[in-house]
Amino acid sequence: MRYRTRVTGPAAALIGTAAVLTGGTTAYAAPEGRTDGTPAPETLGDPVFPALGNDGYRVTAYHLDLSYDATTTLVDATATLEIRTTQSLSRLSLDALGLDIAAVRVDGRTAQFEQVDEKLRITPVCSLPARTRATVRVTYTADPRRALPHTAWVPTPDGFALCPQPDSAHTAFPCNDHPSDKADFTFRITVPAALKAVANGSLVRTEHLAGDRIAYTYRSRSPMATELAQITVGDYVVKQRQGPHGLPLRDVVPVARAEALEPALALTPGLVEWLEQRLGAYPFETYGLLPCNSDDPAAFDFTGLETQTLTLYKPNFLLQAEPKIGSHMMHELVHSYFGNSVSPATWADLWLNEGHADFYGLLYRYERGWPDSLGLTTFEARMKDTYARGDQWRRLSGPVAAPNAANLFDSQRYLGGVLVLYALRQLIGEDAFHAVERAFLARFRNSSASTDDYIAVACQVSGQDVSGFLRDWLYGTTTPRMPGHPDWTVTPVAPSLTAPHNKSGARWHENSATL
Repeated sequence: MRYRTRVTGPAAALIGTAAVLTGGTTAYAAPEGRTDGTPAPETLGDPVFPALGNDGYRVTAYHLDLSYDATTTLVDATATLEIRTTQSLSRLSLDALGLDIAAVRVDGRTAQFEQVDEKLRITPVCSLPARTRATVRVTYTADPRRALPHTAWVPTPDGFALCPQPDSAHTAFPCNDHPSDKADFTFRITVPAALKAVANGSLVRTEHLAGDRIAYTYRSRSPMATELAQITVGDYVVKQRQGPHGLPLRDVVPVARAEALEPALALTPGLVEWLEQRLGAYPFETYGLLPCNSDDPAAFDFTGLETQTLTLYKPNFLLQAEPKIGSHMMHELVHSYFGNSVSPATWADLWLNEGHADFYGLLYRYERGWPDSLGLTTFEARMKDTYARGDQWRRLSGPVAAPNAANLFDSQRYLGGVLVLYALRQLIGEDAFHAVERAFLARFRNSSASTDDYIAVACQVSGQDVSGFLRDWLYGTTTPRMPGHPDWTVTPVAPSLTAPHNKSGARWHENSATL
């Protein structure tokens, strides 16, 4: 792959990106005489992020070929998408922001394109029939350090990593950026030989190229949501160890930090063993941690992020003693099941991810007698405290399963979700609750699932109609009574209490009770 600098990149591509960043439009004339097909709907109808996605097709596979230039710190890339149309299409779009698009080809033929806001609109030479397969190939350049309204890029002194959640994968590669459209992923990343590149899944090929460069190819065995993609480049050592049942564990660690981080990395086998006893076999081909090589407090606004098979962490967090980090390491591991293997059908279903991650993370903490951030040492005590806050959180952050973009990562999705799961366990009993959990994970493995799906499984497996009970807990504006605890009370909410206005638009992720 050739290497371009920002100065020598194609002028049309640079102008196109400038138009995107200023909210403008770069237009290319569509072919004349096109009457067949219709433009695809430029949304998948997400209730939290309605602009995401395109409903005219589904992606079956992404093939991402990236080349990092350590001198310019730019990434030259080609994204090849294998898609299947859902209708006859005269035009389709991909989510894309901050990418300098050089060319687009559909089924090998040059296609017209335009960038409008966060969409890359593509007009193929011929309309695509309904229910047919097609290949879309986009050549582009990305600058991991470019200032954008939101971004997946985490620049580091020696490269970069990605944190795409929830809606920023399309700042790294053009895509149908929604967790309901999971696809296969292959990554080929070319870097200077002094650096190492790692991505989701397993390493399947290493190529030594001219110019003292190496290309690493990774493939994910299971389909993946775009928000779970991880591509990282840096001065890394990859540390291998074995987990339960021979599970390959892979940690990607900055060379200079490897020795100091080893005590934390060595905890993973025990964490996996504990969780497998409750949720079943780990669902992917590998797992491990990626302590990102950055101490910048503004690098990303969370401690850990569950990219599939590889959890991104702030490195200094992992330097603490086990009682300070073990619960949150469990939280992130749980996401391999809830969030990664079973992804949310919409972002309104985020409580399924975060509620479950905190539920098992807290169980792990209290089994070991580690006090939480409130000084509490039992699950029941934490739930009683959370229950008292219920109406306040519903006023400030809405019901558990009804977030918006501003409050998506509020405590209501984390501890509020834990409280819902605790209430269900109180109602149907521990054995039935564990049966519900395993049945839900088995039924929707490698797919996406909604809150309604979870409710349906809970009803079927428990043998009780718990739909009304769960809907009250998930969508009610007041906190229901807690089964088994008639003495628990909810703190009254002052009529004047209103949610604070988020002027910056920042999405704060640090609401996990496992920290």
